[in-house]
Amino acid sequence: MILLAGCLVYLNSLAAPFLFDDKLSILENARIRRLWPPGDILSETMRPVTEWSLAVNYALGGLHVWGYHALNLLIHLVAALLLFGIVRRTCQSGVLRERYGASADVLALVTALCWVVHPLQTQSVTYLSQRAESFAGMCALLTLYSVLRAATTSPAGRWRLLAVLACLTGMGAKPIMVTIPIVVFLYDRVFLAGSYRELLRQRWTLYAGLASSWVVLAMLLTRISRVFEPTAGFAMTGITWKDYVLTQPGVIQHYLKLALWPHPLVLDYWWPVARTFQEIAPPLLMMVGLVGLTAWVWRRYPAAGFLGMWLLLTLAPSSSVLPIADLAAEHRMYLPLASIVALVVFGVSGLLHRLPLAAPWRSRVACTVAVVTVTALAIGTVRRNAQYRSEESIWRVTVAQRPDNPRAHNGLASALTRERRFDDAAVQYAHALRLQPDYAQAHNDAGHALMIQGKLPEAITHLSEAVRLSPTYAQALNNLGIALSKQGHHQEANAYLRQALRLDPRNADVHYNIGNALAKQGAFDAAVSAYAQALRLKPDLAEAHNNWGNVLAIQGQVDDALTHYAAALRIQPHHAGARHNLEELSTHHDYATER
Repeated sequence: MILLAGCLVYLNSLAAPFLFDDKLSILENARIRRLWPPGDILSETMRPVTEWSLAVNYALGGLHVWGYHALNLLIHLVAALLLFGIVRRTCQSGVLRERYGASADVLALVTALCWVVHPLQTQSVTYLSQRAESFAGMCALLTLYSVLRAATTSPAGRWRLLAVLACLTGMGAKPIMVTIPIVVFLYDRVFLAGSYRELLRQRWTLYAGLASSWVVLAMLLTRISRVFEPTAGFAMTGITWKDYVLTQPGVIQHYLKLALWPHPLVLDYWWPVARTFQEIAPPLLMMVGLVGLTAWVWRRYPAAGFLGMWLLLTLAPSSSVLPIADLAAEHRMYLPLASIVALVVFGVSGLLHRLPLAAPWRSRVACTVAVVTVTALAIGTVRRNAQYRSEESIWRVTVAQRPDNPRAHNGLASALTRERRFDDAAVQYAHALRLQPDYAQAHNDAGHALMIQGKLPEAITHLSEAVRLSPTYAQALNNLGIALSKQGHHQEANAYLRQALRLDPRNADVHYNIGNALAKQGAFDAAVSAYAQALRLKPDLAEAHNNWGNVLAIQGQVDDALTHYAAALRIQPHHAGARHNLEELSTHHDYATER
């Protein structure tokens, strides 16, 4: 039932396109183009496990989006099954067996069903780049499930080893796993061990293994922070930790509301920093009350208190003192949502148990409530997934929900540009820049759209502004180089392209554009070298094969040129330029051979 429900509600998401951060994490990510050896993935990202899973997708199906969605869904379904197992076995444990043992299967089933079909999960499952969240969530649940099995199964060694491996894997999927060893420790104390002393005496090796995952995470964070500009952490510019702390209670309040009433859902919140008393005080008071209530319940009713601890600890990495560029994002509720769903399911079950009805009627009422709830949540997920059917549709919804979000207007404009609806796109670019005049990405994207239309002076104006605002913006430097090359300013163009290459040496498009600039200057051997490097980084770049073929044809290397035209057509069968070049060169070559 869990697998069937999950598949049904996400069936209409399997063709949803790549969008937003998918461009950087999948479409332009040279690291995932090679499955083995994984050296680049291990050394250049904080999420090597997630990136390696994307490399598996690419190895199996290239950039066919269906495969990426299928693996995201598989991760979500496995996580739901693990949640079912955890709730079921917890209800059958010594602490809860007397009260919930007989209904363990039903309670676990309803909890897992509500969680797997909940609309709030769509961002973690349908939005491909958020695989990191669901993958880490699955690893967290596997860690907890393995510890539970280790405490109730003999011999326990295999399950303890699996718990440590799952925790290590989760740390490599996303740093949100940092609090999971603590969550597992608290669960063990409440449901499995008689005391903290007994817990440590019996399972100290297990917790030493789980704690070792923090060392791995620290190594990842320390190494990567030296290479990339941070988008999270105290070194990040743009928001202080104090602003973040004062804003998060309002964000958490919104998360809790969505957990109980998941509408409207927003792809990109552009959540503002809380500044006024009204924005800070009421949510902060709510947060203090939530923490205080959790502490009180933990002391009086540890089993129920654990759910509050689960919520607070799994939210802590993204919603406490560590600043993150985006103040609010729905995918951060992927794992915390489990505690809220369980609390509601067990709470409603307790209320129904107190109804003055005969047992058969109580069962019918409980079944009706469960079916109606799961059905309503499932309908909400199907409707939300329908909004992901195209880039334009999801960004139009986001613009309607957050009209003051410049990133949403820019996202919609970029989607319209890809559909060659340039006039409509120009309106959205202008709106984005009115909202945020120093928005470098909007200047870059608007300049790129103008360049496609051949409006080079206007394009160069926008691209130059993007570079001025963000001198290390490799994509803007690349686009500015292309525009200048099209105007015939080859030396100036080459300087910008080389600068982009220094900033992003693994960007295949930059190598390709350098090749084009060199070919226009007659530096054919250097152009061929640039095309070769572009294809090493991005083997499916049909344009590089086509232009390489053009250079070879100019040099009289006809057979090699024909080979590259044919390669371009294998990658992109409808590539008109490559087909024309192949037919034209083949005809002339055959004629010359006959003569």
